[in-house]
Amino acid sequence: MAGHSKWANIQHRKGRQDEKRQRVWTRVVREIMVAARTGGGDPSANPRLRLAIEKAKAANMPADTVKRNIDKATGNLEGVHYEEIRYEGYGIGGAAIIVDTMTDNRVRTVAEVRHMFSKYGGNMGTEGSVAFQFKHCGQMVFAPGTSEERVMEVALEAGAEDVLTDAEGAIEVLSSAHDFEAVKNALEAAGLKPELAEVTMRAENSIELAGHEAEKMQRLIDMLEDLDDVQAVFHNAELAL
Repeated sequence: MAGHSKWANIQHRKGRQDEKRQRVWTRVVREIMVAARTGGGDPSANPRLRLAIEKAKAANMPADTVKRNIDKATGNLEGVHYEEIRYEGYGIGGAAIIVDTMTDNRVRTVAEVRHMFSKYGGNMGTEGSVAFQFKHCGQMVFAPGTSEERVMEVALEAGAEDVLTDAEGAIEVLSSAHDFEAVKNALEAAGLKPELAEVTMRAENSIELAGHEAEKMQRLIDMLEDLDDVQAVFHNAELAL
C-alpha cells in the first residue's frame, strides 16, 4: 500500500543522530534505568529493557556499564532517580509535536521545553492536546530497493499490522508495540535488516511544510532534541528541505 514519502526525513534524522553520537550514551543509560526500574532487571522478562540493551550495544556501550546502570535502577547500587514526562505542543503551521523526557528535575525540564517552543515559533500545549493524533506502535523502515514482496510476506506472517511503501520506494512495516520485537526478529532472521527499528509515536496524519516554514520547523525540532533531558521528539510534519 502506498504511503507518504518519508525516506528523506528519516535519512535527515539519522544524520542528526550521528552528529549527536556523544550524547547517545546519556540517553541510553536513562532508558536502561527507567526500563529496569519499571519492569525489573531481567532482560529475558522485560522487553523494554531488552530493546534498551540493544541500543546500548549499537552505541558500543561496555557491558559492565549496562549492568551497573541496571543495578542502580533496581536498588543494588545508589543512583539517580529519573521519571518520564511527556510534553505536547504545536510547531510551525500547527504541526503536532510530542516531546518525551527523562529527568531528575521536572521544574528544570518543563522550563527548558517551554522556552524552546516559545523561542523557535511553537506553542506548548496541555496534556492530551496532540497525543490523539499519534499511534504508539512498532516501526521498521527498509531502504529503497528492498524486496517489498519478501518484506510483506515475512512481516505479516510474524504479526505485523501493515506494510507501506512510499514514493521513493522505502518500505515501512508497522506492528503493535507488543509485537515489535517478534516482527523485527523474524525480519532479521530472514536476512531483512531495517535501517530504522523502534517503538515510536507515529503520526496518523501529516502536515507538509516547505521552504522557510520547513526550515523553522526543523530548527524547532533540533533545538528540542538538543535539550539534555529530552529522549525523543515526535511530530507529524513532512519537511521538504
